[in-house]
Amino acid sequence: MKRYFILVWALSLIVGISMAWGQNKVRLSIATGGTGGVYYPYGGAIAKVVSTYVPGVEATAEATAAAVDNLKLIGAGKADLGFAYPDLSCDALEGKGVFKSKLPIRMVAQLYMSYSHLVTLSDSHIKSVADLKGKKVSTGSPNSGTEVVAFRVLEAHGINSDKDIIRSRLSVVESADALKDGKIDAFFWTGGLPTEAIRDLAAVPNISIKLVPTDTALPMIFKKYGEVYVKASIPKTAYSRMGGDIGVAGIPSVLICNKNADPDLVYQILKAMFDHKADLVAVHSQAKELTVRGAVIKTAVPYHPGAVKYFKEKGIKIP
Repeated sequence: MKRYFILVWALSLIVGISMAWGQNKVRLSIATGGTGGVYYPYGGAIAKVVSTYVPGVEATAEATAAAVDNLKLIGAGKADLGFAYPDLSCDALEGKGVFKSKLPIRMVAQLYMSYSHLVTLSDSHIKSVADLKGKKVSTGSPNSGTEVVAFRVLEAHGINSDKDIIRSRLSVVESADALKDGKIDAFFWTGGLPTEAIRDLAAVPNISIKLVPTDTALPMIFKKYGEVYVKASIPKTAYSRMGGDIGVAGIPSVLICNKNADPDLVYQILKAMFDHKADLVAVHSQAKELTVRGAVIKTAVPYHPGAVKYFKEKGIKIP
């Protein structure tokens, strides 16, 4: 009987310790984007790496409306990490543009280059951004970076997004479906390569897509907003049956956190990401672009102290 009580006591102690450990786990939320883009699977890969290799931390990727939404969630303390663009992050920091107040955000790292897609069907008469006048166009989900980039591209070509097009505000998955079903004539999307929803659309039998150049907007965007984007190219190998490479506006995709995030935790997250980059690439090929040197860019948004410590150890100076 005595042995029985000792056994019960020992088991209770083990269960109690396990429960206490579980309760003490740090839980992180990573704000990503729609399920048809790159942010969501990439964010899921980061969450898995962090949960696996950072002791006492469990991270989860959350589907969101993407960049603008992510910055607001991080600023409000409702998400711990999130994907965004440098220009939108600067606006969030300064409380301008679509942001009504200054948000307490900090830079963690640049991850990869995103590309401004303008997608239509091959038999469409739309050959340039200017041809969108009077057409049914999706400019992306509300509160997304895609929407902001779309508005700037349209503005650069003298197109008023409220008056000159019949505008929808659809996610990339919804946009691809709407184009396939003839409900819209074209759609904007800003994301990495390949974007799953566009790749799936391009693979549909009897459907042939074409991408319209968006780099034509860059001179005007540079003049009004500064060099917030770069000239880039989507290679013809990105999607099925593309006729050739397409010049587009390129936008760096960055990882953002709240300025009050634990410096040691930010450091450990970066260390896990770079030490186990192969795990990220196994989920999405866009992670191949992740490099220690490329992760540090010149931006008005200060780098978080935990990120500064990590990059300093790697010999990288923050601009």
